[in-house]
Amino acid sequence: MEIYTDIRLGDCKEVLKELPENSVDLIFTSPPYADQRKSTYGGIHPTKYVDWFLPISEQLLRVLKPTGSFVLNIKERVVNGERSTYVMELIIEMRKQGWLWTEEYIWHKKNSFPGKWPNRFRDSWERLLQFNKQKKFNMYQEEVMVPMGDWAKTRLKNLSETDKTRDESKVGSGFGKNISNWLGRDKAYPTNVLHLATECNNKNHSAAFPEGLPEWFVKLFTKPGDTVLDPFMGSGTTNFVAQRMGRNSVGIEIKKEYYDMVKEQIEEKKLVLFEPKEIYETAKHNGRN
Repeated sequence: MEIYTDIRLGDCKEVLKELPENSVDLIFTSPPYADQRKSTYGGIHPTKYVDWFLPISEQLLRVLKPTGSFVLNIKERVVNGERSTYVMELIIEMRKQGWLWTEEYIWHKKNSFPGKWPNRFRDSWERLLQFNKQKKFNMYQEEVMVPMGDWAKTRLKNLSETDKTRDESKVGSGFGKNISNWLGRDKAYPTNVLHLATECNNKNHSAAFPEGLPEWFVKLFTKPGDTVLDPFMGSGTTNFVAQRMGRNSVGIEIKKEYYDMVKEQIEEKKLVLFEPKEIYETAKHNGRN
């Protein structure tokens, strides 16, 4: 099976219109945050961020398959001593647009820079918001399972009678657990917190994220041969991770210097680079348009 990379130069709000509808299995991206990366992307004022992003998310909704997922890496900034509300406002408006806000993951930055602020501590986490078009979507949970840990050796050694049945929550929340279900298992499902160091290598980009971040979500929401889209491609991390994992990838970048850099790396790696017409015909052939 031949895996392709399709990268395009331009404003994703317009370039996305060229992609076939229902043609992408996973969208993973980190757009410019409000009033940040000014030297690179000019910056978007917090009060204008939602209006700026909604035309983009409208196109993302169109190109995502009904079984696909959209993971948005974003974090509110502090304005005049308090957190901005533009991310919360964006979530509400995207729900009106037709998106389901399914889950929120946290990226804990294990090596965040130390510092001191008068009214807060150092910021060491970012949000990863998961959106879907429908409640039933592709999710391969077994692909991201983690070792059970040493706690299981003692906790599962001598089970009480309560442990052998479903133990309902004492506060009436509806949650419950059956500890005996984990007997004989060496792996467990992970939490929704990812512990990853920030990108330390020089990728010639102002805000490159670590490869482990898109890799985890590519494992969780796609299988080999699926298509991954990053509409804010930057240094191409998502695209290269997708290729390495046997997924097709589409990247859109508005800055020519980053587009040229990624294209050069693709050619160095001898990856299959598709032209827009080719990817359209491929999607059409596969019955996705």
